[in-house]
Amino acid sequence: MSDLRQPPEPQSAPVVDQPAVDGNDGDGQPSPVGRLAATVERLRREVRAAQAEADGRALIELAKGILVERLGCGPAQASRQLAELTAQAGVTPLEFAVEVINQASRDHVSEVTSAFLAATADPPEAHSSAVRLRTAESGALAAQDTQAVADSLLEHALTPLGAEAVAIWALGADGSLALAGSAGFSTAEAGRWRHVPPGVTTVARRGLAERTGQWIRSLSETGLPSIGQHHHSDGGRVAVPAETGGRIQGVLEIAWAAPLEPPPPPIVRQVEALAELCAHTLETYGLHHPDGAPLPRVLPDVSELMDLADGLHDPALVLVPHLDPDGHLVDFRIHHVNSRFLDPAGRPRGAVSGALLLEAYPMAAGHSELFERMERVYATGEPFRAHRMRLTALVDDVPLAAVADINVSRHGGSVLLIWRIEDETARLASLLQHAQRLGRIGGFEENLLTGEITWNGQLYHLYGRPPSDPAVRLEDLAAHAHPDDAVAIGRFLRTLLHQRRPASTAFRLQRPDGVTRHIRVVAEPVLDSAGQLYVVRGAYQDISAHHWTEVALAATRDQLAHSEQQASERNRLTLQLQHAIMPPTRAPLEVPGLDVAVRYRPAETQHLVGGDWYDAVVLPSRLVLLCVGDVAGHGIEAATSMVVLRNALRGLAVTGAGPGQLLSWLNMVAHHLTGAVTATAVCGLYDPENNTLRWARAGHLPPVLVRGSDAAPLPLVKGLLLGAVPEATYEEHEVQLAVDDTLLMYTDGLIERRDRSVEESLAQFLTVARAVPPTLDQQLDRLLTHSRSDTDDDTCIVGIRVA
Repeated sequence: MSDLRQPPEPQSAPVVDQPAVDGNDGDGQPSPVGRLAATVERLRREVRAAQAEADGRALIELAKGILVERLGCGPAQASRQLAELTAQAGVTPLEFAVEVINQASRDHVSEVTSAFLAATADPPEAHSSAVRLRTAESGALAAQDTQAVADSLLEHALTPLGAEAVAIWALGADGSLALAGSAGFSTAEAGRWRHVPPGVTTVARRGLAERTGQWIRSLSETGLPSIGQHHHSDGGRVAVPAETGGRIQGVLEIAWAAPLEPPPPPIVRQVEALAELCAHTLETYGLHHPDGAPLPRVLPDVSELMDLADGLHDPALVLVPHLDPDGHLVDFRIHHVNSRFLDPAGRPRGAVSGALLLEAYPMAAGHSELFERMERVYATGEPFRAHRMRLTALVDDVPLAAVADINVSRHGGSVLLIWRIEDETARLASLLQHAQRLGRIGGFEENLLTGEITWNGQLYHLYGRPPSDPAVRLEDLAAHAHPDDAVAIGRFLRTLLHQRRPASTAFRLQRPDGVTRHIRVVAEPVLDSAGQLYVVRGAYQDISAHHWTEVALAATRDQLAHSEQQASERNRLTLQLQHAIMPPTRAPLEVPGLDVAVRYRPAETQHLVGGDWYDAVVLPSRLVLLCVGDVAGHGIEAATSMVVLRNALRGLAVTGAGPGQLLSWLNMVAHHLTGAVTATAVCGLYDPENNTLRWARAGHLPPVLVRGSDAAPLPLVKGLLLGAVPEATYEEHEVQLAVDDTLLMYTDGLIERRDRSVEESLAQFLTVARAVPPTLDQQLDRLLTHSRSDTDDDTCIVGIRVA
């Protein structure tokens, strides 16, 4: 650990004629006082170096322990392994030990280090930052009080950042601040700031206002009082809340001598990690009086808080914090509700008690900011009160609003929430108002005897009229509607007013602002004891969206029917084209000593019309051209591409080239077709004179040779599918056929299945092919009949049998 020691500072050369008080006597020799001062300074440096070495040794031993657990080895082997890995990484033992700890812990410090490595172009600086944080953490954990923690933070973590002093403040239950520890400030200055009463605004208290704290460029620019303000008035200040488990334990305040420029995010993350370390320290050691005596903490039990809630006359909930695996506050669990509890959604007490707050009341995280207020109360202990806060609950996905007086307070580790909701009448009126707004409904009542008309606010909104305008009588309804709707409105009024029966109708409302809305009106008559009509009650509903949806739906249905007709016609023409070129059967070829048969089975579903093709033709050289192919895709594009490739191969075959060369030329044709067509194919040239077949393949399954009672595919020669690359070469293979041999070429539509591999399907095909019927036509028909393919794709088969 020699790399952790600081080298001794060189002593200054003796200065002649310096007075003895400066450490030298008159003849330039060090005086006894000077030698004593130098000794004290040397011992101080050695103590600091020893402390640093001890902290570093603790980290290295911790890394060894991690290796022992991970590798399952002994301490000696772990030490050797750590040394070897350190040498391979090219870093110091302490830096590598910190890296091992970060990878194993996955805590806040390791997150900060990872973020720093990702954001900086200077990895050594990032490693140094990690070492400083871990060293400060080690020193803090080994400290016996908060004062020692402050010393460790300043020496190991903050001095490298340019800071000169640090103060750790503990937050009391009454909102006061107590100086739990400091470093870099004088003893007298720390004594004057031992206690800050509640309500006094300082830099540390400003740090409690936001989770990110306060980053102050210069203390003098704010005018805020704080510790060391006379000696560091022009320097920057940082005050970050020390929080753990959702509760703020205090504040970490750091002082710089010079103005503080906006720090990069990695530095902010480092300071937040140090503040979290302070929070754990404050939670461990607690608060102390200015004279050093511990402050008693009276923390009520949850059961006591439940008894307190049951004694209240207002609805109350007792909440306990709900933390995630990392110890962060994510929610509150409703531990208890008192007998006066009233749920805004009308649910019973048992449906709410035991649930998480945000599950029972998800809208608490909305505009009311109730959940954020509760987090703040739990974090700082400062109570929160609000008059007529709007609470929102979901009833069948409809937001129901209620107004209540809110009181939130923390009692130990629990939170007490009290609310006083307005009466039930106001709540039901609010529910009705929301229902009318969501349904775009406006209600009315018209007294036919007095002429008095009552509209609600939503109805004025539907009519586009201000509430100060007079309401529209039912008998004048036609004057505000489209002229073409006058007949329907007249029928509605006769049924309602003369026949005295409930009625409804739809019309187009023409508003004063020029907007036309589609409205449905529903009304019912109200009769007095003598059977006379005196009141009409009803509602208007804006159905414009529904009307235009029906119009759009009708247009869509018409367009869909037209598209289906076009698609059907397109498929019919495609199928006709394919059948014209590829008939299911064709007349046999006249080749001496050879039977040739072909079969084509189109897809059962017309929209799957594809590009399968076959050809069997006698060339001028008396050789027989045999080929099958499959163009990728379906529809008219695949069918037309198939025609191009089939005709191109016929034209190329008259050149006398072999099958490999033919496929090479055909590949160039496919690659330069519009749309970059790709296809597979097998091409063969049969010589009747010596019964030999030369063939090549382009990404297609090889032909199958049936000889006697055996059936097997020919060798899988190399050949890329057509159109994939501009130029390609294809390997040829020659097979000698004997009398009664049968050769089968086919497309994958004959064997492919969705539920099994190609190898399994091919094995089934070979089993069927081994049974040889008397004629070649019968054999091809049998193969089609026993095909187990379920892809509904086209199928082509070309077969030859040597006679």
